[in-house]
Parts: sequence; structure tokens; C-alpha cells
Amino acid sequence: MTLALYKRVVLTRDLPKEGLRAGDVAVIVEHYPARADVPEGYELEVFAATGQTIAVVSVPASAIREATEHEVLSVRGLARA
Repeated sequence: MTLALYKRVVLTRDLPKEGLRAGDVAVIVEHYPARADVPEGYELEVFAATGQTIAVVSVPASAIREATEHEVLSVRGLARA
């Protein structure tokens, strides 16, 4: 199932190069349909608590999941590799 643009999602794996961790929240800004040699993917924008963009990353669909109404956001420091 394709997720909608601008939907909030949760990372399911760490992205150490960008300083991101599984559980971080991002917003979908682009969808990349699967091709014969490339799996379905998404481009995500990740924001600081104050609203500034801190990362834009491309990930496979398997690296994200939908956020649910029963989850609470929290704050942590960004640790860049």
C-alpha cells in the first residue's frame, strides 16, 4: 500500500549517517514506485522540535511505518556520525 504524501511516519531502522534513529518521526515528501531493479521507496523530511528541517533522506518502504494515534512524540538530541 502506498502511503500518502505529507503523512507522518516512523523510522524502523537507524540511519547513522544522518544521526537518525529508529522511532524518529518524519514526513513523506515524495514516493518512488518500485521498478524491476529498485524497491519502492520514499523521500522523507525530518524536522527539529522547533520546525527547522534537519534532514531529507531517501529510504526503502521497509524502513518506515505509519504513526498511530496511540503514540506520543518525545525529544532527543541529534547525534551526527
